[in-house]
Amino acid sequence: MSKPFSLQPLLTLAQQKNESATRQLGQLNQQKQVAQDKLDTLLQYRKDYHARFQEAAQNGMDPAGLRNFQGFINRLDDAISQQRFAIEKANHSVQAGRTELNQAQRKMKSFETLAQRHVETAKKLETKTEQRLQDEHTGRFAAYKHLKNNEV
Repeated sequence: MSKPFSLQPLLTLAQQKNESATRQLGQLNQQKQVAQDKLDTLLQYRKDYHARFQEAAQNGMDPAGLRNFQGFINRLDDAISQQRFAIEKANHSVQAGRTELNQAQRKMKSFETLAQRHVETAKKLETKTEQRLQDEHTGRFAAYKHLKNNEV
């Protein structure tokens, strides 16, 4: 019977950290996609609103309406700038998440390699022990047979 892998708790912890980092990266990617979708919506809304502004300006518009359109477009531009900043921040978070996942995977693979070596070493030891017992058994049987033949 081989002794248990002494680093098994660390291997289990590394596997849990790897799973956690994988989930976290998935959430970060999802948040980044949501931020990108918001930006795309804002850009499309600005494009549509600007087209309406152009059409209204061609048909004639009073100064108050012109200021309202321009003010709203400026607020959209501010929102677009803020959303671009949010995407930049999300990109940094995703990169940090990838780095964390890579580190967790490396650590887990290291412990898995050690566990595999432990199993292989235990198998080799078990094979040697079985061979030694088999050799002893064969030797005893040969000695017994030799004694038995000499008695007759």
